[in-house]
Amino acid sequence: MPSPLAISPEVRAAVAAGDPVLALESTIFTHGLPRPRNLDVALEAEERVRSLGVVPATIGVIDGRPTVGLSTAEIQRLSTSDDVVKASLRDVPVLTAKGRSAGTTVAATAYLADLAGVRVFSTGGLGGVHREAQQTFDESADLGTLATLPLIVVSAGVKSILDIPLTLERLETLNLAVVGYRTTDYPGFYVADSGHDIEHAVDSPAEIAEIARSRDGLGIRSTLLVANPVAADSQLDPALHDQVLARALAAAAAQGVTGHDTTPFLLDFVQRETGGRSLDVNVEVYRGNVELGARIARALTGRA
Repeated sequence: MPSPLAISPEVRAAVAAGDPVLALESTIFTHGLPRPRNLDVALEAEERVRSLGVVPATIGVIDGRPTVGLSTAEIQRLSTSDDVVKASLRDVPVLTAKGRSAGTTVAATAYLADLAGVRVFSTGGLGGVHREAQQTFDESADLGTLATLPLIVVSAGVKSILDIPLTLERLETLNLAVVGYRTTDYPGFYVADSGHDIEHAVDSPAEIAEIARSRDGLGIRSTLLVANPVAADSQLDPALHDQVLARALAAAAAQGVTGHDTTPFLLDFVQRETGGRSLDVNVEVYRGNVELGARIARALTGRA
């Protein structure tokens, strides 16, 4: 049976030629941002990648076809359609068989990128271990998936609504190396410093590429995670962040919000209580990660 995976001619040619390619997820514009800002951010990301001499490979599912390298028309369609679902890796074969369209999460995007030969992927924030996971066992599929893929993934850490210390412990258990870009402070997505430290800092895309080459030479098949904090002058005010997060967690507990409903509830609460400022930070985070990812892709192919 032929693979259902579709790879755009541009991405296929760039991978074959050893040219730099950067994978981009689609859930940020299908489910993470309101319309019409979602489409603007998606197209801006592609333009930013191209301006740095890198081929963008935005990934999603179109009518049951997992696609690496969405066209502008396909990005517009996913950004504006009401029947687009959110797909983690386990959902992709189901949606493929049913002919559905979807935005892909970190887990699904990373898997499809690796399948297409794309080695670097930029996202906003990773999934991680949820609060009270000791009782719920609620942990994102992102972690287990990335533990099996030899990629470089750039993110601003995990969202602070998650349990960051437990997430860092799981990353260690899963042999997922984490390096901070010019910092040993692990970022908390909305804030530059989550209050938790990581062991290694890197100073340049070239150094990140060299670490990945060393990993590959040793036959280690797990993702190198690059933690890239949002600029301090663009972050959510840390004091405001802490206050709003405490209220959000209390509201979720009071209303009995649990399971997969927890994350959207908390994020919506933070957005409303910060007057939309958290969305602005989300966009700034993504811009920074896209630019760094493109520079790493160039370094990895010797084009820096």
